[in-house]
Amino acid sequence: MDPPAAKRSRGCPAGPEERDAGAGAVRCRGRPEALLDLSAKRVAESWAFEQVEERFSRVPEPVQKRIVFWSFPRSEREICMYSSLGYQPPEGEHDARVPFTRGLHLLQSGAVDRVLQVGFHLSGNVREPGGPGEPERLYHVSISFDRCKITSVSCGCDNRDLFYCAHVVALSLHRIRHAHQVELRLPISETLSQMNRDQLQKFVQYLISAHHTEVLPTAQRLADEILLLGSEINLVHGAPDPTAGAGIEDANCWHLDEEQIQEQVKQLLSNGGYYGASQQLRSMFCKVREMLRMRDSNGARMLILMTEQFLQDPRLALWRQQGAGMTDKCRQLWDELGPEEEEEEVMAMAAGSRHTVFGRALQAGSLHWSDDHLQRILASDSYSPNLTGNGGSDKPSFDPQGRPLWLGEPFPTTCARVDTLRAHGYPRQALRLASAIVNTLRLQQRHQLQIYKQQKKELLQKGSTCITNMEGWVGHPLDPIGCLCRALLEACRLEEETLAIYPDSGPEKRKVAYQHVPVPGSPGESYLAMALEVALLGLGQQRALPDGLYAQDKVVRNEEQLLALLEEVELDERLVQVLRKQAGQLLEGGPFSGFGEVLFRESVPMHTCARYLFTALLPHDPDLAYRLALRAMRLPVLETAFPAGEPPSNPLDSIMSNRFPRWFILGHLETRQCELASAMLTAAKGDPKWLHAVLGSIQQNIHSPALLFKLAQDACKTATPASAPPDTTLLGIALELGLQVMRMTLNTMTWRRREMVRWLVSCATEIGPQALMNIMQNWYSLFTPVEAATIVAVTGTTHATLLRLQLDAARREELWACARTLALQCAMKDPQNCALPALTLCEKNQAAFEAAYQIVLDAAAGGLGHAHLFTVARYMEHRGLPLRAYKLATLALAQLSIAFNQDSHPAVNDVLWACSLSHSLGRHELSAIVPLIIRSIHCAPMLSDILRRWTLSAPGLGPLGARRAAKPLGADRAPLCQLLDAAVAAYITTSHSRLTHISPRHYSDFIEFLGKARETFLLAPDGHLQFAQFLENLKQTYKGKKKLMLLVRERFG
Repeated sequence: MDPPAAKRSRGCPAGPEERDAGAGAVRCRGRPEALLDLSAKRVAESWAFEQVEERFSRVPEPVQKRIVFWSFPRSEREICMYSSLGYQPPEGEHDARVPFTRGLHLLQSGAVDRVLQVGFHLSGNVREPGGPGEPERLYHVSISFDRCKITSVSCGCDNRDLFYCAHVVALSLHRIRHAHQVELRLPISETLSQMNRDQLQKFVQYLISAHHTEVLPTAQRLADEILLLGSEINLVHGAPDPTAGAGIEDANCWHLDEEQIQEQVKQLLSNGGYYGASQQLRSMFCKVREMLRMRDSNGARMLILMTEQFLQDPRLALWRQQGAGMTDKCRQLWDELGPEEEEEEVMAMAAGSRHTVFGRALQAGSLHWSDDHLQRILASDSYSPNLTGNGGSDKPSFDPQGRPLWLGEPFPTTCARVDTLRAHGYPRQALRLASAIVNTLRLQQRHQLQIYKQQKKELLQKGSTCITNMEGWVGHPLDPIGCLCRALLEACRLEEETLAIYPDSGPEKRKVAYQHVPVPGSPGESYLAMALEVALLGLGQQRALPDGLYAQDKVVRNEEQLLALLEEVELDERLVQVLRKQAGQLLEGGPFSGFGEVLFRESVPMHTCARYLFTALLPHDPDLAYRLALRAMRLPVLETAFPAGEPPSNPLDSIMSNRFPRWFILGHLETRQCELASAMLTAAKGDPKWLHAVLGSIQQNIHSPALLFKLAQDACKTATPASAPPDTTLLGIALELGLQVMRMTLNTMTWRRREMVRWLVSCATEIGPQALMNIMQNWYSLFTPVEAATIVAVTGTTHATLLRLQLDAARREELWACARTLALQCAMKDPQNCALPALTLCEKNQAAFEAAYQIVLDAAAGGLGHAHLFTVARYMEHRGLPLRAYKLATLALAQLSIAFNQDSHPAVNDVLWACSLSHSLGRHELSAIVPLIIRSIHCAPMLSDILRRWTLSAPGLGPLGARRAAKPLGADRAPLCQLLDAAVAAYITTSHSRLTHISPRHYSDFIEFLGKARETFLLAPDGHLQFAQFLENLKQTYKGKKKLMLLVRERFG
């Protein structure tokens, strides 16, 4: 991106390619540029000023001035590059924190003044507004330059960033845009040479006087050395001049703060686990690419500095000592570094350099650019067999159509050459080599298809294959497919200026458009079609899943990045033909294609690629789209894990985490498989043929119940739009998937089962009453008894469900009968949890209700717990069936046992309720329950509480009983006398038990206990005497507990 256009002055336009010093351009509208300026421009950008002075004995002052004038950078692009980290967005979207943007704003606000150019040195002041309540700040800026490059900068803001500060930017842009407003002087040495002795002395004295506090010590030291005849300073001819430009031997490169780069990379690596640090390092890699692309030597310098810091990372030694691997974050950063190093090394070998970090490793691969065939490919668009033969090589140089090929080295390395040419500013050569690589891939693909046709019968009989490429192209550290696609797509972009396509190249992605650009020498070919073809070749390649979480995750990310590139391309008829052709070849590709008929067991699945192809092909060739997507539904590693539909041990989790630990990304792959299936189901709506084909594929290939359930939900939602009739076929498929999930998870209870069961009933309701009755009739294979009785039967017969089904009376009764039958079956299978729901559901049908009641009675004899019996008994009472409630209460009491010290037993309230019920029914029922109470309850306070309740009113006077007695029963007469004796005995027994291990802190509680015991004793005619004898017995037996006995005497005498 070019920086924003400068504001012009004096009517001097600037061309679109570069801003030739803005308003300082000598050429005006309609007037040819002066020969002096044309010559001065060439000299200024190519020769050091020292070389000019040595070449010509005398250079006229006007010529010197023009050379000095044109030596300052003329384009703002480099200023922008060196003052922003990462790629700049368009004007209007600038980030105010970027130094270039801030500097531009300072320039436009008139913050630059007192600008002076002395030779090759530019200085000026930049005023920056302060914050709220702060004064304006003034910064003095100095810039040295040579041959149209800034060679050093200095600013009073003490900037410690990688690149130029905003103040340097403001001064530089001022010099470019308002060059004629800048006062220009020749190098200071030229001015000094025109002075006589008096003038020089006056000049020095005034200079020292103006800056005596800073320069006086230095001035005195230099004066002493000059006055000393044999000093070193007198042996040197002339004197240094910081304004005279660079020497002949000086390197000509832009200013780059190497120390700051090293420090910042070191700091960012130490914080490499944080997102911000990783992003900054990636931005630095992008900056390296930008520099290399502009053929700026600092790109290589910066890369070397960064690489050295990577290699000096102390964690490398630590990991090596511990035998541990890199963290994933560090692997990502090293992945960024690897391709950059390889590209730089490739170019370094072309130039004969051996100083980069990975030089020896790459030299071992005999990588070079001197091959004659390679040179001819790069040099011409019309290279053909007519111009040269194979030169005796055993490898073909051209395909049958006469187009050049490039063989003899690994495909990723070949693609790295393309990326290298692009990165270093050789786009035409990169396209020529890319075209040769595509020609080679096509030839290899045809050769692979021929091999497969010869072996097809044998492979199909075997049913499996070995992998043809253990290291796939997608996910490779060098990203060969991505390099090739980006090179080809870049040539087809419709933007005014072509830019590198990188996922992290800017803060905001812009919508890009592509056009077909013809391939020279290949009629009918276009780079855009080539890019699509290459991407599909790479994505469809059958390859083994690599080892390790990071490598597997990288395969996924690389695949998604490539598909994101393809999704930016709008498909026209020409591209659709490429798509159809490649899809057909992928289906017929055998062991070389991930879509082939036979697969290697651990090959990378094709789900994500297939989803893109399915969506793209569906409008043009539905049959091909479905065949491709259905073929891609396979997940071979799971197919071999569960033969004959065997369910996983932990169905709602990814099984591979336990049984196949090296497939770290299995969960992600299964999710992508589910997304492909969902896309096909949605697209096939209204087409029964493809819907059933997709259903069969799903049932065969998807082994995760959670994902099957999600598919079922999605299908049901798609089948029942709010504003259209439901799709019954798709609804049936949703139900079938739901039934499969129920069967798979029946023996593995999870927290999602209730949600799944409710959804299944809802889905069956959408289909109709027959579907609902079918799941009720076949509940044994789908639900647990509790689920069937409490969810299926209940939800299937609610008012809302019946209203939704719109049934007549006969059909409604049929549904009810089915639900009652289900409830009774569940109650028989699990009476403990299903008896009460069955009774509730059968209330309106006498026969069914009697059957459910009998199931409860039978279960009581078979061990149904007292808690459940009490619950059902209370239900019976609530329904107005007190005698049945009484019967169930007696059965519960028969199973109950409450010890002497269980005052807070969970069944206390149930026992009291049962006693109240029996009392309300009459004397006969109360007499029958007393023996059960005495046998089951040994807790004295409970027994006395029951006794008191029964003596408060006459039996049979409760709300549920008839009047059978006129006055309350006496505690000393039958049937309560037995309960009184039991309560007294319980108090005596409990007292002795408590006194055996009593501690002083419990004495007061025991005294209160005796008080309650006395109240019970006194209910008997001779109770006073019995209690006195009881106390005497305690005093004799426990006389050793003197303090306690003293308390007993004080309270009871």
